[in-house]
Amino acid sequence: MGEPSIHVPVLLREVLEALAPTEGGVFVDGTLGGGGHTRALLEHVGSSGQVIAVDLDPGAIQRAEELLAGFPVAVANASYADIPEVLDELNIATVDGVLLDLGLSSDQLADASRGFSFQSNGELDLRFDPEHGEPAWRMLARLGEEHLADLIFQYGEERFSRRIARRIVEERRTSPIRTAAQLAELVRSCVPRSKGHSIDPATRTFQALRIAVNGELDALKIALRRLPDRLKPGGRLAVISFHSLEDRIVKEAFRADPRLEVATRKPIEASEEEVGRNPRAKSAKLRVAERIDAS
Repeated sequence: MGEPSIHVPVLLREVLEALAPTEGGVFVDGTLGGGGHTRALLEHVGSSGQVIAVDLDPGAIQRAEELLAGFPVAVANASYADIPEVLDELNIATVDGVLLDLGLSSDQLADASRGFSFQSNGELDLRFDPEHGEPAWRMLARLGEEHLADLIFQYGEERFSRRIARRIVEERRTSPIRTAAQLAELVRSCVPRSKGHSIDPATRTFQALRIAVNGELDALKIALRRLPDRLKPGGRLAVISFHSLEDRIVKEAFRADPRLEVATRKPIEASEEEVGRNPRAKSAKLRVAERIDAS
């Protein structure tokens, strides 16, 4: 038995309003995580409907199989960029709606062996799927100073990226950077903490490495290009992003796609009440687009 999920789904009420799941509907949760959004969708589609839940993280799959036992759910360990292949395996041509919640789950943060938390003394891994790809500590050991600086600036929008990259290269000559706590301490020594801001100075660097290790932005672009064809006319695609890079990609993809009609002129954000209950929701932005009838 796996540990139960501690993740609280963000913008749950707003997601349900946007996707409007009803009895008999078929929906995809492309970022299963703690299973909160999936379970809510399942409760609305009933026994005659179905939800397909996808996640790269094997831990999320294991927890979901216990949490969602008895529900009409199909669970797949895959990237949301590969949802069309998952649907093909299930002989499902089109669905009523798709949700992508691009945030890091509380379960991943709580797993000290993954390195997502700044305080972790486990290896700095940062992979959603620990069985595939290159861990972040190895990337830090391999990349040159200029490449590291460009990566941290591009994916983290960190203006002190060159200073951080220089310190990483200096530090690794004598002491390999293997843990999240090591990296966080190094970055804090390079980046002045802004007055009145509670965000840890290491946040942008960790974001950049996580995006690079998991190929997150490329996967998002692929998914946004492929998913509209798997929506029924009137079906909706809802995406929750947590930083400006993702939000910009979603906004531009929705506006540029002739198959879609934008349903949210501005992104939907969490209420003060929700942020009070779940601080993770503060940076969440929900955008929704509807599939136009091709005929």
